[in-house]
Amino acid sequence: MTVIGVDDTDSRERGMCTTYLAARIAERIGAAGGQIDERLLIRLNPAVERKTRGNAALAIHTDLDADHAADIARDELEPLAEVEDPRTSPGLVVADCDPEEVPDTVAEFAQDAVREFHGLDDALALATEAGFHTEGWAGGHGRIGALAAVGAHRAFSEWTCELIAYREFERCGTPRDVDEESLFDAADAAYPKAWDTVDRGEGEAVCVPSAPGPILYGIRGDSPDAVREVAAGIDSEPVERTALFRTNQGTDVHLRDTDTDDLADLEDGGAYRVDCVVDGEPETREGGHVFVPIRGADGESTLDAAAFEPTKRFRDRVRTLRAGDELTICGELSDGTLKLEKFAVRELNRTEKRNPVCPDCGNTMGSAGRDQGYRCRDCGTSAPGKVAVEVERDLELGWYEVPPCARRHVAKPLVRGGFDAPTHPER
Repeated sequence: MTVIGVDDTDSRERGMCTTYLAARIAERIGAAGGQIDERLLIRLNPAVERKTRGNAALAIHTDLDADHAADIARDELEPLAEVEDPRTSPGLVVADCDPEEVPDTVAEFAQDAVREFHGLDDALALATEAGFHTEGWAGGHGRIGALAAVGAHRAFSEWTCELIAYREFERCGTPRDVDEESLFDAADAAYPKAWDTVDRGEGEAVCVPSAPGPILYGIRGDSPDAVREVAAGIDSEPVERTALFRTNQGTDVHLRDTDTDDLADLEDGGAYRVDCVVDGEPETREGGHVFVPIRGADGESTLDAAAFEPTKRFRDRVRTLRAGDELTICGELSDGTLKLEKFAVRELNRTEKRNPVCPDCGNTMGSAGRDQGYRCRDCGTSAPGKVAVEVERDLELGWYEVPPCARRHVAKPLVRGGFDAPTHPER
C-alpha cells in the first residue's frame, strides 16, 4: 500500500484547490491500474498563520507502487500549484506503507497538527526517520500538512464525509451557476444527515464557495449516501468531476479540554473548551462585534469572549447573557480574546437587584439619600436597600452555536448530536 499526502497548492487570490489536485491524482492512479481505497480531507489547526484558505491537507490511499504514485502526484501538482502566490508553498509526502502501519510518531504529529503548531524542520526529520519520500516547492512548507495527512487515518477516530463537485476548469473565475431553489430543497430533504449545506436564516448557499477556484459546491454530511442525495437534487452548470472524501470536518477535534481553572493559562492560537462565569454585561463595539467579559473557575482570572460580526444572529444570543451566568465556551484564543464558536448555558442568573416596591401603594420607592436606603414619597414607607427579583430570560439551558455561514470547517454542528446538554441548532 501507498499513502500520498499533499498540501498548500491553492491561493486566496488566484484560486485552485488542493482537493481538486487530489481528485486528479486519484483519477490518474486509477488510469494507471491502481486502486483508490480512500481520499482523506484533513482540516488542520485553523489558527495557523501560513494557511492559504481552509488549511486542508489531502491524503490518497492506493495500492499503486510508491515510486509510480509519486511520479503521478508530481506531474499533476507542478502545473496546477499557484506558486506565484508568495503564501503558497506546496508539499508532497509519499509513504510506502499501509495507512494502518504509519508510525506512532507520525500519527501523533497528525493529531497535534489540528491543535498545535509544527515546524518544517521537525516534519522533515520525522518523515526521514519514517523513510517517507518528500518533495517541496517554493519552500515546501506544505510538507507539514502533507505529513499530517499521511498520519491522519491513525490519528482520528471520528469521521464525516464531503462530496465535492468541480466545475469545468475553463469556467474558473466566472460566476458559478447553481440553482438555489433546487439546492435549498435538496438540503432540506437530507437534513440533518447532511448539514451546513445552506444557511436558512441568512438565505445563503453555504456549500457554494465565493473564492475563485474549481469547486462548484461541497456537500458535508454523516455518510456517503446523505451527501450524494443532496448532490443528486441540485440543478447547476455542468460538473466536470466529483470526489468523495472522508474528513475530520464537523468533529470539534481542534478543541482542547482544559485541566486548569486559570484563564491566564490559555495560549494564543489554541482552541479550547472551558468553563467560566459571565463577569459583566455584553458590549457591542464598533463594527457590530459583541464582547462579553468572562471569569475563570478560579474566581479571579478574566478575559473577553467575542462574537464577531460575521457570526450574525449568534451575536443576539451573546447579548442576552448576564453577569453570573455559568457557561462552557468553545473557541480560539487570539490576541487575548476568545473567539466564540459555541457555548453552553449551564446555569442562568435569574434574579437582579431592583428598587423595592411600597407595600401600601405598590409604587417603586426612590433613594432616600446616600446610604439611607429607599423611601416611598407618597406613603413614607422605607426599605433598607434594593431587593432581588426574578426576571425572565430569553436563553434556555443548553448549547448555542454560530450559524452555518460562520462555522469553521472543523467545528461540530449541534445537529450532529453527542453533546452533554440540550441543543439549539442553527440551520
